[in-house]
Amino acid sequence: MKPTVHMGAMRIGIIGLGLVGRALAARLLAAGVPVGGFDVSGPAVEAATAIGVTPAADLSELLGCSSIALICVFDDVQLTAVVAEVAAADRASRPLELVINTATCSPAAVEAAAASLAAAAIAFLELPLSGSSAEICAGEALGLLGADATTLARYRAVVNLLSPRHVHVGIPGSAARAKLASNLILGLNRAALAEGVILAERLGLDGHRFLELLRQSPAYSRAVDTVGERMVTRDFTPRSRLAQHRKDLALILAQATGLDVGLPLAEAHAALLDRAIEAGLGEADNAALIAAWATRSGGPNRTK
Repeated sequence: MKPTVHMGAMRIGIIGLGLVGRALAARLLAAGVPVGGFDVSGPAVEAATAIGVTPAADLSELLGCSSIALICVFDDVQLTAVVAEVAAADRASRPLELVINTATCSPAAVEAAAASLAAAAIAFLELPLSGSSAEICAGEALGLLGADATTLARYRAVVNLLSPRHVHVGIPGSAARAKLASNLILGLNRAALAEGVILAERLGLDGHRFLELLRQSPAYSRAVDTVGERMVTRDFTPRSRLAQHRKDLALILAQATGLDVGLPLAEAHAALLDRAIEAGLGEADNAALIAAWATRSGGPNRTK
């Protein structure tokens, strides 16, 4: 078996420099790991460059100088396109040995990515992260790890740096399944909190004091701490994006349909997210779900 890789020998290229990509870049840079990056969004590249990421002109250039590619894209389509380019690259001209996917994707897309990369003699592991970009940057998010035992043993140091808190779920595809199931519960916790805060405020209760009550109540969930304050203050500065969770929920509902499983609460949540997106809040934080609640007359509840 190959020896364990140490981070000092690595150069990591991040594909997708949005909130998650930049949060992971910040962790790597703080540890002294050189980081390159590529994104089709100019503002995302500028924001990443400002924290020390070396931008690449295109994906080919990034792959040509990276030993590890960290994929932080939006969906199945983007994951598939990136993996196709990685697998097709001239092996003699690239140092790439490992691809890590952090995107929340369908199990089928992750399994196909793993197979394509295995055929190109490139190691693969999946590491979708449960938590906001702020939690990812602080090392507090939970990584769901899908990898075979050999790959995990060789790249354990990389995983530990990217996500100190992680659970090895199984082989590639397993983490995607776990992420979708856990995201279903996470999103419903936020939705229940938003509905409860709206009712408490309409009943005349102070929102901040209501959150303190919840922390001592059987109704408590971690959503109270992660988004509660921002729901009460209507601070929707993105740490994660509402439209991103709607994409995840579409994956969840598609999986349920294929398994003939009814998810009525998830369907209601999807309708609320659609209402928020229609109100122009798709790029806002998930705390903006509170603004999707309509009054009985039908208007979106943007403010208290």
